[in-house]
Amino acid sequence: MARGNQRELARAKNVKKNGTDKGRKEDNLTPQQRNERDKKALEEKAKKKAEQKAAQK
Repeated sequence: MARGNQRELARAKNVKKNGTDKGRKEDNLTPQQRNERDKKALEEKAKKKAEQKAAQK
């Protein structure tokens, strides 16, 4: 059996088991909306980190 065929069979088996193919999630956001969402998440993370650092002092 060719190695490539074995890979394809394993990939198909995993897709069947997991129900979806590997790849990025479909969130139906435009790139600008995604950037805004990520920017907010990073700002919140930085704020939380700064609060923790201030609490340690």
